[in-house]
Amino acid sequence: MEATLGALAPYRQRGAEVIVVDGGSDDGTPAKAQPHASAVLAAARGRARQMNAGAAQAHGHVLLFLHADTQLPPEADRLILASLNSGACWGRFDVRITGTAPMLRVVAALMNMRSRASGIATGDQAMFVRRDVFERTGGFPDQPLMEDIELSKRLRRLARPACLRAKVATSGRRWESRGMWRTIFLMWRLRWRYWRGESAHHLAEAYR
Repeated sequence: MEATLGALAPYRQRGAEVIVVDGGSDDGTPAKAQPHASAVLAAARGRARQMNAGAAQAHGHVLLFLHADTQLPPEADRLILASLNSGACWGRFDVRITGTAPMLRVVAALMNMRSRASGIATGDQAMFVRRDVFERTGGFPDQPLMEDIELSKRLRRLARPACLRAKVATSGRRWESRGMWRTIFLMWRLRWRYWRGESAHHLAEAYR
């Protein structure tokens, strides 16, 4: 987390707000984040609730949602503004998954290909969106899983995403700790069940 925030220092120097939203962690996150952030908030646990709380606090016209284990590519702010100035209203980056397993490169490539073909982004890809568009779609739905998929579906009704080829780097710890193939099959199975209409609350239990 501190490495991620430290890497955001150049963006703060160029005027971006860095808002950290803590969901009740017990590892001292607020104190660690304070020196690196424009604001540190407390919110009810849950990624959707935390991201909505951060969006409500932000003052800018463009919102970027960044997971704690993900780092942006250089000049990400300028890449985002260039895509929005070219007519996009939302988008995401390609992703690179860090770790030792060679299969992580394949997973990342498939994620990027699937996202580009479907117009659906995941939180690992650092989604960005114009504030007015985010508010028009109601923000992230209050659900414990697939909140990024659901928001993407709503945004896609307005426009296709800008799929930036610059890559964010996200941790491969989830795949390596749970087992590579086990995690791949689990995520595909959960997406399939969600597409079939199963409740995100039921899927969250399966994910845990």
